Amino acid sequence: MAATTGTHGQGEQIPPGKPMSTEQHMLDKGAQMLQSLTPVKQMNQHVCTFALYNHDMNRQIETHHYVTRLNQDFLQCAVYDSDHSTARLIGVEYIVSDRIFETLPEEEQKLWHSHAYEIKSGLWVNPRAPEMVVKRELENIAKTYGKFWCTWQTDRGDKLPIGAPALMMSPQAVNLGMIKPELIQKRDDKYNMSTDAMKKSRLEIAEPEWLNPQADYWKQHGKCFVVDVEDVEMKKRAPFP
Repeated sequence: MAATTGTHGQGEQIPPGKPMSTEQHMLDKGAQMLQSLTPVKQMNQHVCTFALYNHDMNRQIETHHYVTRLNQDFLQCAVYDSDHSTARLIGVEYIVSDRIFETLPEEEQKLWHSHAYEIKSGLWVNPRAPEMVVKRELENIAKTYGKFWCTWQTDRGDKLPIGAPALMMSPQAVNLGMIKPELIQKRDDKYNMSTDAMKKSRLEIAEPEWLNPQADYWKQHGKCFVVDVEDVEMKKRAPFP
């Protein structure tokens, strides 16, 4: 992963820009006191897990999801590259229940990934939250599917979010889907935890009765999806009325 603080390499600012001024700090504090920031305050979970680039699954990153639950079947996550105050917003993930997923068109389902393995293997964790507190939520997440677009590839050293978004996939128990041990160990050391112990504690979490084969499409078909940018003719007339 790229550096998780506001600097990179020999003190280089990531992203480039001048340090925050005292005046700007005061303006931000004032705005924070006067404005509600209601959507942000609905983020009630911090999840740390791992993700792989769909077009190059050798590239694996640690991710930090800040989760808002809109209802029992739908969650939306702001995804950062760390849990530091200078963390960079690298993408967004939408999570739906298996019930909602089954209503999606097949072509859409190909863009989504399953979460069962992430949960059962101990890769999906709520840092510093006791397992017994989050167990019921883990049982629910094991049956869900996610669509994660990465908009800032900080792991390759991008100083700014450039290019088209990249589709991300979840870890899986096969070949390219296996997370590198050194990434797991680094996280274990940071949070003073054991992913292996998490895995053992989750043996009782039920596997989904059925995982839709359209999800994790690469695993079944060996194909990936990429987004490109192209020039198109601009619509010069708006529909009326």
